Amino acid sequence: MLRAAGVGVGDEVVVPAFGNVEVAEAVALAGALPVFADIDPVTYCLDPASVEAAITSRTAAVVVVHRFGRSADIRRLHAAGQRHGVLVVEQGESEAPYDEMAQRRERAAYLDAKLKGVQTPDGGDGHTYQQYVVRVPGNGRPDRDAFARALRAKGVECRVPVKTPVHRLPEFRRCVALPETERAADETLALPVEASLTKREMQRIVSACNALGGLLQPAF
Repeated sequence: MLRAAGVGVGDEVVVPAFGNVEVAEAVALAGALPVFADIDPVTYCLDPASVEAAITSRTAAVVVVHRFGRSADIRRLHAAGQRHGVLVVEQGESEAPYDEMAQRRERAAYLDAKLKGVQTPDGGDGHTYQQYVVRVPGNGRPDRDAFARALRAKGVECRVPVKTPVHRLPEFRRCVALPETERAADETLALPVEASLTKREMQRIVSACNALGGLLQPAF
């Protein structure tokens, strides 16, 4: 898509650093330079204000990635692109079938109501819960990692969605301030929300998470 749009050597393309290394790789393969912008802390998608601040006279495009079942603020991002004459390209997620999506939302609602000690995801703007991503506040300690290890020990599968932001990887290392990206990489944890989960399995997830509340200090 970038090559078809004429993006190439000497151009810059604004991309997220929160995951999706393949996006930065695609920019590099087109001969352009990936420039990293920060994310919105609620949607985990590109923050329009950070994108606009990253645009220069060499910017040819912005690649917007929708994350975890939440959509980016595409209206504001397109408006920023139009103001600066920059192409805005979207990369979506593969979505589950409608009936499975409804079941995921039911399980997410159950977790929203029952979980304590973690920050549950904001369900606005038609969240489809491709992943159910909570935040485990750090407070100067690796609480998220300790929390994840303890959950796994209790038989609850969980995973860190983004272990290392792209701007920290050796091949794309940049000295750039992305505070929300850094914080999200340190705090986020994806809990099970698959449609196949039984009520007993959901109860076990909640019980295991809530029993670990002592690991945490209040985040708010």
